[in-house]
Amino acid sequence: MNLSFIWHMHQPDYRNQEGIMQMPWVFMHALKDYYDMPWILSQYKINATFNITAPLIEQLELYSQNPEQNDKFFALWLREPKNLHESERKWIIKIAKSSYYETMVEPLTSYAQLYKQEHYNDAELLDLEVLFILAWCGNYLKRNNTVVQKLLQKETNYTSNDKKALLTSLQEFVSGIWDFYKILLQTQQISITTTPFYHPILPLLLDMQNAKKANGNANIPPNAFPLKADAKTHIQKAKQLYKKTFAEDVCGFWPAEGAVDEKSVALLSSFGIEWIATDETILYKSLGNTDKKNIYAPYRFKDMIIGFRDHRLSDLIGFEYRYKEQNAAADSFLNELKNIDENNADATLFVILDGENAWEYYVNNGFDFLNALYSKIEKASWCQSVTMNMLKTVPAKELTHLAAGSWINGTFDTWVGDTEKTRAWELLYMSKRDYERHASSLQERIKEKIDIIFLRAESSDWFWWYGNDHHSSFDNEFDLLFRNNLIEIYKLMELRPPHDLFIPLVKNRSTHDFLTQPQADITPTIDGKKDSFFEWMGCGVIDESQLFSTMDRTQGLVKKIYYGQDSQKIYFAFEGITRELCKNGMIHIMIDPLKIEADVAFNGGQKVFDSLEIESACNEWLELSIDKSSMAVKKISLRFEIHTKESALQTLPSFGDLVINLDDDYSQNWFV
Repeated sequence: MNLSFIWHMHQPDYRNQEGIMQMPWVFMHALKDYYDMPWILSQYKINATFNITAPLIEQLELYSQNPEQNDKFFALWLREPKNLHESERKWIIKIAKSSYYETMVEPLTSYAQLYKQEHYNDAELLDLEVLFILAWCGNYLKRNNTVVQKLLQKETNYTSNDKKALLTSLQEFVSGIWDFYKILLQTQQISITTTPFYHPILPLLLDMQNAKKANGNANIPPNAFPLKADAKTHIQKAKQLYKKTFAEDVCGFWPAEGAVDEKSVALLSSFGIEWIATDETILYKSLGNTDKKNIYAPYRFKDMIIGFRDHRLSDLIGFEYRYKEQNAAADSFLNELKNIDENNADATLFVILDGENAWEYYVNNGFDFLNALYSKIEKASWCQSVTMNMLKTVPAKELTHLAAGSWINGTFDTWVGDTEKTRAWELLYMSKRDYERHASSLQERIKEKIDIIFLRAESSDWFWWYGNDHHSSFDNEFDLLFRNNLIEIYKLMELRPPHDLFIPLVKNRSTHDFLTQPQADITPTIDGKKDSFFEWMGCGVIDESQLFSTMDRTQGLVKKIYYGQDSQKIYFAFEGITRELCKNGMIHIMIDPLKIEADVAFNGGQKVFDSLEIESACNEWLELSIDKSSMAVKKISLRFEIHTKESALQTLPSFGDLVINLDDDYSQNWFV
């Protein structure tokens, strides 16, 4: 068996029009992922492919120069807390409290204590700032960097000099990351690939009708037109930056979001790209069947070699194995591989997933799991790990038709169709038309600037966060970055930007846009505390505050309901509960078709109702869990009534029953 790992390394472009990064996630992932992933691999005789995108390369380079000048967060982070304005303190705290609690915060006792506070004096805020950075330091840094080791031992009472020493040391560290990749590239232990420059959905740039081909009900912008010149530039610039960074020509591309169609593949081929990869769903649509055996081989479509991702195995690593004991998880994966090998002669298997975001949910940032996994694969004589470049010599099956789609459900619905997503495209096309009308009168240097901004605005990342399907506490920041790109284009043309570009898209929702469906399994701790947003990352959200206005109702107590599930329980959090109500509040839960009704005290702990265990806790908000192991149905409907002994306060959700499919599989929604 040939086993081909592709680890996808990507971050959105967080730069504003002054080139200053508005969020620090490139740097934070550099500390724990971008070096650690190839470093762990290098300890074994294992081959893998790393896909590294242009926005990541460009932004990481800025951190090796002047982090405090190039990043909004670090400009504030280096200042004395006493010199920060209140809004700046809130921004620092928001970032510093965005770490995943269980695996990143809790292991650092001082961080965990500060994390749960609402207010900070100057000394506490300084400690919080340093501990946040230390929590994001990866295993290599914790084992090899003396500054990191010293500050971890100190635990508290940090000084401004400690901050400066830490940032100086980490700045030096990140500046050498790509040099390490080049060493592994030269030894041929790894292949490196890239993606069209600003991570655009090429099939949509070339032909927006692809959205309808993949899903006939897709709502596409009426003013759409082909952006082939931009698509070509994305490919050309990505190739140029790759060669500048890694001193060789790139052979393969991972199309952004695994998005393909026949036109985009032909375009990539015309630029000399020899192979790409996408999801198995595209292969099934292309062949017209879902025979799992079909995916265990590379395919050739005209001149292009294509690897099709095993969705289930990739998602076991991305989503499931973090819940298992790490050695047992590695054994489970090897058993899966062995079963495929025994039932498929000369199998070639493609395991492709996010190389950065999964690991903060693993114990020890995935270090134990990856070491166990690589060690077992290395010892498996029947399994050979290979890079994508090594697969060019493996016989490929012929593919006569390639369906249009992405790695999420084989459609483009994640990036166009929703009201907000489609509106963002409409604004992009409007700006492009206006630019084309005035381009002939502009100086070349102005046109060059505008062309780059358009490429940036075509990134898939903006459209990912718009709409009902994904939720982030940084939605407003992403929205502003996208619209400011288009506003800047008008400013460069010395034209007044259209009024619509100043209207936040995330606040301009229609009456049905109050419900975000769950996107991933969650397992929050029921303690009534807002320990971390990431504890509820991927949950569903019912925005009752939007319902107040859209339904012309008197504003109620609960502003938002967060909900989700894992294999054992369903979880709920109710935002807007007062501390006073925590002491005497009750929630009446109605579950159909089970015909179960339960009155649960907000701080009731664990109780059993009709063989159903319900746990509740209330402090900063109300949290509930309902055990679903005894539910002999696939779908339930829930209603909630908030009340005290004296009176009923609110019935939820306002729109009617909340329907939950108990066996929903969220693994297809891979965050990148």
